[in-house]
Amino acid sequence: MNKEKGHSNSNLHKASKGKNDEFYTELVDIEKELKHYKNQFKNKVVYCNCDDPFESNFFKYFASNFKALKLKRLIATSYKPSPIANTQLGLFGDDKTLEPSKGRPKNNANKFIINDVSDIDGDGAFDLRDISEQLKANKNNEWSPMEGDGDFRSPESIELLKQADIVITNPPFSLFREYIAQLVEYNKKFLILGNMNAITYKEVFKSIKENKLWSGYGFNMSMVYKTPYSNTLEANQKFVIGKGYNPNDGYVKVPAVNWYTNLDTDKRHEELILYKKYSLKEYPKYDNYDAIEVSKVSDIPMDYEGAMGVPITFLNKYNPEQFEIIWIADRQNSQGLRTKTYTANDTPNYNDLNRGPVIKMAEKLQVVYMRILIRNKKPQK
Repeated sequence: MNKEKGHSNSNLHKASKGKNDEFYTELVDIEKELKHYKNQFKNKVVYCNCDDPFESNFFKYFASNFKALKLKRLIATSYKPSPIANTQLGLFGDDKTLEPSKGRPKNNANKFIINDVSDIDGDGAFDLRDISEQLKANKNNEWSPMEGDGDFRSPESIELLKQADIVITNPPFSLFREYIAQLVEYNKKFLILGNMNAITYKEVFKSIKENKLWSGYGFNMSMVYKTPYSNTLEANQKFVIGKGYNPNDGYVKVPAVNWYTNLDTDKRHEELILYKKYSLKEYPKYDNYDAIEVSKVSDIPMDYEGAMGVPITFLNKYNPEQFEIIWIADRQNSQGLRTKTYTANDTPNYNDLNRGPVIKMAEKLQVVYMRILIRNKKPQK
């Protein structure tokens, strides 16, 4: 578990299995999402608890925009020194005039607390140079090693979490369930990155259904991350190059990434415009669920009152005032919504059919991909 961590479905799996996968979010992606929430930070304490300030663009964004966002405090903690330490941001850089009086702790996690920012070097602008000077001078801000390893579950990190109003970071994808559970337990506002498949986790989906968590603006994205690993996949390299990055510098493509949040968004209150009418031919009923199949979110019928199965991409358009989420059509049938369970007496591929909702096509049973079961609160006749 490390700083800003993600997973690629490529040869980087080897790194992820070794728990050494470190994926650093690009500043442009942070800026693209954060611009939608700027009026929600006034007098707030922001905590980036998976972000080494020496490398994190989350820290760079909030430190550089501390006054513009009218933050009360910025807290950032790291897990442990990184293989790419001082290569992404270079907080102290190679500038001899900024050479720190003491070196960075090599074997400790670090804690940074920013309470105030100012143009300390008198150049007429505030930037990371000013932050580094303030940290060295210990003026209103704090830089110190942590007692433990910086794990977000440690008592030391939890005490910092309690001080926070909003948590914003890219947490370890492999610990996403635990990370979300902690934020819910401590009733924190948050904006975090995660894999799209996290939607299907029982604990996460429960929070989505209960309107404790929803999608941000970035949904099902392919993102470019900075890593300490080699990028040898040709298709991955082409994507990275197309985005203006050099794969030889450790940049990789990571697919299917979402922003997850419980901060209010304008899009959450926008109603999805529906234009199609229900017909039995176009919307077949499932063989094993009391619901109809809607293969595209844009095809949700305006006049159907019953349950509908829609792709998980629906969550990017979900307005709780317009739709009700019933549950997900999960393999485990955790809510008992499945009306039929297939056996070997029914078909040789009964195990496959029990994975999800099933439709009959040309007298043949066919399972469809994961579906969310919803109901229209405002059907139009």
